[in-house]
Amino acid sequence: MSRLKTRGPQSVKILSNQLGMTTMGIRLHLAEMKEKNLVTQTREEKQVRGRPVHLWRLTEMGHQRFPDGHSQVTLELIDAIQQSLGEKSLNALIDHRSNQLAKYYEQELRAAGNDIQSRVERLAELRSDEGYMAQVRLLPDGWLLIENHCPIFSAANKCQQFCHSELSCFQALFTELANVERVDHTLTGARRCAYKLSPIEEV
Repeated sequence: MSRLKTRGPQSVKILSNQLGMTTMGIRLHLAEMKEKNLVTQTREEKQVRGRPVHLWRLTEMGHQRFPDGHSQVTLELIDAIQQSLGEKSLNALIDHRSNQLAKYYEQELRAAGNDIQSRVERLAELRSDEGYMAQVRLLPDGWLLIENHCPIFSAANKCQQFCHSELSCFQALFTELANVERVDHTLTGARRCAYKLSPIEEV
């Protein structure tokens, strides 16, 4: 399941190569998970050569197997704050939390180095420690910070200020070094959140 979570839809052959198992073993394992409604097959993907290949992906129930930080309690707290203090107060609390995180991240990133790659790799480590299953991918024109899991998805779905604050936090961490933009977002249907960091050219 972790492979499907971090790499998206995969074929039986690819999973077999990655996990060092026979294709029959992979098929049996997928069949067991399908019975539990944890995975499903996507539509056939046309190949340049050969027959179409079936890809397997996680279902919504499969995604729920990964931790979502005390979602029910969090949702109840969000409702309580909205009803008793109002939307502005809730957003202010979320921004305060984000600012505190940003201070902690900045200390850690400063210790990692002043270059973008060192900082973004350290940020990915910190986010992974928090349950985001983060990784960094080098691009021809920058870096991609990928968060394969959102441990606060239920809260973010309830109040998108969490997402706004996260983007603002990342942008602040790379001020004068890189432009940060969100290019994938789970709340818009993507399987992950991803942020592209483009170096700022010196004038």
